[in-house]
Amino acid sequence: MTIPAPVTIRQVAAEAGVSVATVSRALRHLPSVAPATRQRVLEVAERLRYVPDPYAARLASTRAHTIIVAVPLPGQWYYAQVVSGVEAVASEAGFDLQLHVVGDDLQRNHFVGDVLPRQRRIDGAVLVDIPLDKTDVATLLQRGTTLVGVGQHLEGIVTIGIDNRRAAYEATMHLVSCGRDRIGLLGGMPEGRTRLSIPGEREQGYREALTEAGFEVDEAIIADGNFSVSGGFDATAGLLASESPPDAVFALSDEMAVGALQAARQAGLSVPDDLAVVGFDDHEFAEALELTTVRQPVAEQGELAAQALLDAVEGNPWSGDRVLPHRLVVRGTGCTYPGSRLR
Repeated sequence: MTIPAPVTIRQVAAEAGVSVATVSRALRHLPSVAPATRQRVLEVAERLRYVPDPYAARLASTRAHTIIVAVPLPGQWYYAQVVSGVEAVASEAGFDLQLHVVGDDLQRNHFVGDVLPRQRRIDGAVLVDIPLDKTDVATLLQRGTTLVGVGQHLEGIVTIGIDNRRAAYEATMHLVSCGRDRIGLLGGMPEGRTRLSIPGEREQGYREALTEAGFEVDEAIIADGNFSVSGGFDATAGLLASESPPDAVFALSDEMAVGALQAARQAGLSVPDDLAVVGFDDHEFAEALELTTVRQPVAEQGELAAQALLDAVEGNPWSGDRVLPHRLVVRGTGCTYPGSRLR
């Protein structure tokens, strides 16, 4: 008699129409899962007779079954979601996680020079927005360290992410197509970061869209929002108090977009009539705030990174980066009327 193969967490996720990370959180009754979604996952898991067995793989392997996840800001929503995706896939395979905070250059140098070389009982590391030098990557690879990146492109290793430049271009063009002709940008760099390329890629998309639409890029309405709610508030308040304020702002993160909404409300402006606002990420609060934003599959990036790392550990490394799809989600803060202003 043939014994059927056990049901995997990926099968449950596919049947329930959610991510692996969501299944993992729902089955462990962790927060940030809607009650209806949790119930659907539980029903699918019961119907498929899914039984987690995270340590079965260890019995037949001499691996350490531990991977490092390095993030700059573990408390920020984006990074927490990526880590949850890594953890969901890793735990299914019987791997434990070590979380390391690598934010500024001092922490990065310590991580590359001291932490990774001394970690003998790990199978690899997932680097989430960790801007390593090409020489750092080459040195680690020569030492036999298995690496996978998320977000920040790292030459020489597989990186999981989205096309940030294209996503920002589409978000800006959305505002242009709605008749906005003074579109400000809330950008800058997250606090403590110095060499992250992603904010620059998104700003490039913004500039390309305005140039293609026939507008001159006005540096006076490009402000540093520090990728935080308070930074977005201060930056937008300053723009709105200027002699020639914007009629729309594109924020390179949803946190900054929330700050922009607060500043508009304090200034007595109507959103989107007086000021249209578009964010980036599709944070879990975005729908409740009716925030128009760029949606990227955040937890799924962590899932794929974990799978790429596990495959590499087993001798099946991936070739080339993985660029996941993004989508502009139009809600109430974007545009209220069509009317192209393309020139």
